[in-house]
Amino acid sequence: MKIEKIETFLLESPIDEPFGWGMGWTDRRQSLICKITTDDGMVGWGESGGGPSASVIHDCFSDFLIGEDPRNINRQWHRMFYSLHNGYATGGFGGDAISGIDIALWDIAGKASGKSISEMLGGAVREKVAVYATGLYYRKDEFPTKLIDEALSYVEAGYQGMKTKVGGLSVAEDVRRVSAIRRAIGDDVYLMIDANKAYNASTAIDLGNRLADRNIHWFEEPVMATDVAAYLQVKAGQPIPVAGGEVLRNRFENRDILIDRALDILQPDVMLAGGITEFRNTAMLANTLGIQVNPHLWGSPIMISATLSLASTLPPCPYSVNPRPYEQEPVVEFDRTPNPIRNELASVAFEQEGGFVDVPQGPGLGVEIDESALNRFCIHHTSAG
Repeated sequence: MKIEKIETFLLESPIDEPFGWGMGWTDRRQSLICKITTDDGMVGWGESGGGPSASVIHDCFSDFLIGEDPRNINRQWHRMFYSLHNGYATGGFGGDAISGIDIALWDIAGKASGKSISEMLGGAVREKVAVYATGLYYRKDEFPTKLIDEALSYVEAGYQGMKTKVGGLSVAEDVRRVSAIRRAIGDDVYLMIDANKAYNASTAIDLGNRLADRNIHWFEEPVMATDVAAYLQVKAGQPIPVAGGEVLRNRFENRDILIDRALDILQPDVMLAGGITEFRNTAMLANTLGIQVNPHLWGSPIMISATLSLASTLPPCPYSVNPRPYEQEPVVEFDRTPNPIRNELASVAFEQEGGFVDVPQGPGLGVEIDESALNRFCIHHTSAG
């Protein structure tokens, strides 16, 4: 079996109501999908972090990947990484490009062997993965009715936890907003906040202290992603556990923030972190250091399947006679914002029940892509081979 063709599809879909977070607003959803076809007609699907990574895939990787055995994932991963390493380009869009290819290779290897991703990783530790609802973004004229109605809808749907945004309003306004959600959902539901890197350390500390009695389970990305010293300041200066790491691309970018214990919770993202191969390496480094791994997830069914499969294999942190999500077992982000691509691209619609989603069981990712939907959403297609 040899790689015959590599294609990328930049997908885009407008949404009816724009929403915002600490660093911006959007009126559309995008995904970059990678398709690898072998000489015997087998297809593997991957997802990458952004449009520019398509150029890396085709300009840097295609020439040496075409003609290679897609089942030799380690060889292909290290060749990609090595090709970017000397130019210090393994982060950013380089890391995204590696991720898209790597996920597609795992999909092919699973289909060729008849095994799911979790089986190829040694088997699932758990048959269901805990998820929390990500929503509660900023919207026009949202406070309080839209915001509270949305929060209550997640409680009614059975989620055990949910996450909202901070950093897009003043500290006082965000405190009011978060406090209103907590009052509405009660104290038995986990509530997390996410600043998307919108603060400096002193402002993050101010917000954390103002929310100290609101039972916030974690404070996500309070400061710039690579500022280890600022993360340590925030950890020391306020009482809410600190989470982050979604934009770090490989274990080398994660090393210092983990070794220095600058995070309580690591949130690697499979379409950024280096794919399934490197996500696993980074997660095991965090586990070794006693740092919980709760994967970041924001994408199409390809990424959802890969993330759930990985999370199913992560050991408890630490081991416990009765490990619980949010405490010792991983809990995965479950995006509830409008996204036609997520809803229409694949045959599998991932649904939660009681705050859990079943682990994918089919060969590879276990996801069949609707290529008519792929072409309908596609705004740019590139092919090599």
